[in-house]
Amino acid sequence: MLALMAEGLGNGAIAERLFVTEGAVHKHIRNIFSKLDLAPTDRADRRVTAVLRYLESTQPYP
Repeated sequence: MLALMAEGLGNGAIAERLFVTEGAVHKHIRNIFSKLDLAPTDRADRRVTAVLRYLESTQPYP
């Protein structure tokens, strides 16, 4: 799901791509934010921070 967020897709587009409801996407993203300890008050920033952490974790080490 983070990979799709990194592509810039919103919840509706992610739901279509994964053949699930928007509610399911919202729930999974909320769980991702929780696991990453991202505060619920920074809604826009949480999505960006989650994607950045995902991208950092997928970078190959030299």
